[in-house]
Amino acid sequence: MNARGLLHLLIVYIVWGSTYLAIRIAVREGAGFPAFVMAGSRVFIAALILFAWARLARRALKPTRRDWWVFASSGVLLWLGGNGLVSWAEQRADSAYAALLVASLPIWTTILDSFIDRRPPSFRLIGSLLIGISGIAVLNAPVLMHGTHADVVAAAALLGAVFSWGIGSVIQKRNPVSLSAEASSAYQLMFGSVCLLAASALIGEPRPTPTPDALWAWGYLILFGSVIAFTSFVKALQMLPTHVVTTYAYVNPVIAVILGWLILDEPVTLWMLGGSALVILGVAGIFHDQRVNAARARVAAAK
Repeated sequence: MNARGLLHLLIVYIVWGSTYLAIRIAVREGAGFPAFVMAGSRVFIAALILFAWARLARRALKPTRRDWWVFASSGVLLWLGGNGLVSWAEQRADSAYAALLVASLPIWTTILDSFIDRRPPSFRLIGSLLIGISGIAVLNAPVLMHGTHADVVAAAALLGAVFSWGIGSVIQKRNPVSLSAEASSAYQLMFGSVCLLAASALIGEPRPTPTPDALWAWGYLILFGSVIAFTSFVKALQMLPTHVVTTYAYVNPVIAVILGWLILDEPVTLWMLGGSALVILGVAGIFHDQRVNAARARVAAAK
């Protein structure tokens, strides 16, 4: 297996698992960073860095007409709908809880793929989806039973973020572009940042007055979360089988839960453990179904 691809995947494992903690530190109460301002400025600066990187590496920077559509649609869905809503929700939601809900992403992308391809799911896949969705229900049960209205809205925002990121991922996967990973990431980030900052202006977020901790978290998100890890994710998809890359869905929430518990003293409840186990089991079943289908397709093509 490609060693460079595995290195990029390791970066995705570690960094994306830690970004939930960094977001929480940057936007929690008293941090002084409005959510959309924090996300938009972080993504904008990351886009500029990647454009400069692509220019220095002499990568092509002129998209085709089709590329523009892919960059605009996926960039808005991934960064405004996905990352923006996660950042907004983490003003109230714990980082571990956010990460566990986002771990359900393969469930929604699988449903979208089946709908787009008009392909009936296998009984194994249906069972896996039901297990994963039941895990999401368990994770949200304490919020629905005991949470305030604001807690419920934050949970809904996280689910909306997962769905938006899923649609953006499907668009990106199904529409290869002509530019390098660095240039592609830069255009997506730029579209996302413009929409995030516009959303901040529309809802009237206050002027940022970040604390030193929030600034450190913001800087970490720019360099590691947006520039290094996102580019590593795109490169890993190019170098490794998709079913290997998507294992980040198992690893990221584990790292997020451990870091949230160690650094912010976030609680680890039985609801969280049970729900996360069901989500991960459901995701594992989905990946297994995909591998079985891919193996059958290869056998059929060889005949």
